[in-house]
Amino acid sequence: MTKATTKIGDHLEKDIVPNERNTVLVEEAEILSTKAYDGAQYALRLRSPRVAARGKAGHFVHLRCAPELWLRRPMSIMRANSKHGWIDILFKAHGTGTKLLAERNVGDTLSLIGPIGKPFKQENYCRRPLLIGGGVGIPPIVFLAEHLRERSVSPLIMMGSEVPFPFPVTPSQLLIDGIPNHVTGTMPLMEDWGIPCRLASRQGFAGCFDGFVTELATHWIKFHREEHNEEIEVFACGPTLMLKAVANIARQFNLKCQLSLEEFMACGLGGCAGCPVEVRTSEGVAMKRVCVDGPVFESADIIFA
Repeated sequence: MTKATTKIGDHLEKDIVPNERNTVLVEEAEILSTKAYDGAQYALRLRSPRVAARGKAGHFVHLRCAPELWLRRPMSIMRANSKHGWIDILFKAHGTGTKLLAERNVGDTLSLIGPIGKPFKQENYCRRPLLIGGGVGIPPIVFLAEHLRERSVSPLIMMGSEVPFPFPVTPSQLLIDGIPNHVTGTMPLMEDWGIPCRLASRQGFAGCFDGFVTELATHWIKFHREEHNEEIEVFACGPTLMLKAVANIARQFNLKCQLSLEEFMACGLGGCAGCPVEVRTSEGVAMKRVCVDGPVFESADIIFA
């Protein structure tokens, strides 16, 4: 992997790391704010103006969680504000790196590389996008929802979690045809944006659908399939078992579907080939790297183990 340096705007010289998919940037990002949620979940807002200017829904950053830890961790971008130069990430502290990251404070800086990967499609949406996020797969769904909102496209959001959601669950005032009336729980940010959203969990959280988020999605699709099936397309990110279930739903109802895969990564730039997934291509089955060939793939192309 080669490196080059350049000047961008008024910034001092920074590393630029090119790969065969795009050019990603190395940036020292200052922590602007931190929030802790139940279930050892944390949200960070980082001052990262160049990544914020280039980031798209589905992109991720590869960051050093602490100065003493050289191996970086991939983190999906949850929001990016190019005007004010910040990005948001959400993570669960469950290993050495993420636990160290949870201990960082406002004013600390994090070395990050990004934006990396192939994002969700950016245009030519069907009339009824259905966005499904599970657990730490929620961040790219939030980013995509904001992208759609800015383009006057009205999605439906469904989120699932088996730990407390990383936001206060509030009752929605936005009605959704095809959703049981007692299922009212929503993410406050979506409610503020006027985007209908519903939550699912098997943990008995108030206002949430009692079951998997994929079961809630199937319920809604069945309600609309005869009249509007050709207008629905699905976008999802979450654990592999959830994504496999979403792919099965898309195949069952013949829906367009893009999935953002989660995978362990070492370099995050395509050099180590440590994050392969089996994919169907026009030339036959091939191994593709989640970091640079993805993380977003067409669901029909993915061969799940």
